[in-house]
Amino acid sequence: MSWPATHVLLEAVGWRGTYLVYAALLALVAAPLHAFALPRTRANVAAPSDQSVHAASVVLPPTGWPFLLVAAAFAAYAFVPSGLSAHLLAIFGRAGIDAATVVAIGALFGPAQVAARICELMFARSIHPLAIARFAVAVLLAAFALIALVGLTAAAAASFAVLFGMANGLLTIARGAVPLALFGAAGYGHLVGRIGGPYLVMQAIAPLVLAFVAERSSDAAVLAVTAAFAAISFMSFAAVRRPKALPGEARSRSS
Repeated sequence: MSWPATHVLLEAVGWRGTYLVYAALLALVAAPLHAFALPRTRANVAAPSDQSVHAASVVLPPTGWPFLLVAAAFAAYAFVPSGLSAHLLAIFGRAGIDAATVVAIGALFGPAQVAARICELMFARSIHPLAIARFAVAVLLAAFALIALVGLTAAAAASFAVLFGMANGLLTIARGAVPLALFGAAGYGHLVGRIGGPYLVMQAIAPLVLAFVAERSSDAAVLAVTAAFAAISFMSFAAVRRPKALPGEARSRSS
């Protein structure tokens, strides 16, 4: 809903008023929720049992190349939605698509996210999260390839928005599921925080970097840079190798 809502605000109160509205929402809604609604007590964590210790033996250590590849994959992907959320609709508009159609195309992103998450819940619960992450980034790369082959027509832009939304919906699930599946539950919060650091950095710099590229080069270069980060994410996910079950565990699962 953010793209259509932003368009309505821009038409009603201009860009300065839009910034003030969003600042007020952050100050009066988001900040109080964080300040007063979140729990302030630490949960008591039970000591790990022998069974959980055995299960931890078939996960990867949260260090070295496996961790670096996972962190790089999510960090590279973070550049894509952050950068495109700031520039994509403007790119569609500069390609000659009228404003009303651009807003309608932007509105496809949210439902596509939700539909992808529902499909994942219904049909992909037995699939490893790493495979889902790879598939999601592959869908995003297919969306970039579609635009490169067809051009920025209204139909291609709508297809891109749908594919982009599907990929993002799946990756938001994979952000939590992939570290847990690969590295286990021990120290999960700290692990996700370590992965989240570079993710947030890329998220913060992406709009500025793409604005610089758009000003100094072209919209095609903006899409190419963004697609390159998606490709880096895919290659990083593809390079990660899932942990193999121990022989004894494999026999116990089959029995």
